Amino acid sequence: MSKNIKNDSVDYLFDAVLSLKNKEECYVFFEDICTVNELLSLSQRFEVAAMLRAKKTYLEIAEKTGASTATISRVNRSLNYGNDGYDLVFSRIPEISQMDEEEAQ
Repeated sequence: MSKNIKNDSVDYLFDAVLSLKNKEECYVFFEDICTVNELLSLSQRFEVAAMLRAKKTYLEIAEKTGASTATISRVNRSLNYGNDGYDLVFSRIPEISQMDEEEAQ
């Protein structure tokens, strides 16, 4: 885990996120705490990560998501050399696990 972001303020934020009970509560909270562009950027990175795991090309990803190659590369670096946070979440989301299985066939 990256130690440079770990502090009381980040802990407080994560506690708030963990208190959310459903998708609607997530919408309400994240719309208040993030700008629209911040939220769209986060969701774009998450979609890019899913597509990279599904072995899509940078061109396919850029065309579908509108992400720059710099963003795709940054997400790819996190997937390959990061803290496995994406993999942790993807393993808990049935749709993404199913997409990985379909790509393998």
